[in-house]
Amino acid sequence: MTTRVTGEAALTAAWVVTVVASLSVLFIGEVLGRMPCLLCWYQRAFMFPLPIVLGLGLWWQDARVGRYGVALSLGGGMVALWHIGLYAGIIPEPVQPCTATGPSCTDDNQAILGVPIPLLSLLAFILTASLSILSLKEPRS
Repeated sequence: MTTRVTGEAALTAAWVVTVVASLSVLFIGEVLGRMPCLLCWYQRAFMFPLPIVLGLGLWWQDARVGRYGVALSLGGGMVALWHIGLYAGIIPEPVQPCTATGPSCTDDNQAILGVPIPLLSLLAFILTASLSILSLKEPRS
């Protein structure tokens, strides 16, 4: 007997991921006092609408709302991937968007329990995009 993930369950899981990610970055900034760098702000611009959009899709039982989850997650994931490149030193310093007076994209302040925040962001976007794609699949009989 096989168990299939329904579109609604996948969408609910995607919504939970985005709520947890959004609340986490608010906690990091507001409670822990870690100022976000410019690239973190760009990632937030893609993440913060997701709980609202996916939540409304669940509320209104819109089976196609996952496409917005995919689109926003791809945009945020690309910014997170760029951020990881800066953090890892793959992208050269002259290309960094952060200023000398603001928080840095590459310092130790960009890690939680030793895991870089850009990597956590990328994982949240990948998971959200994957679950959003699953929510779009029509169940087969």
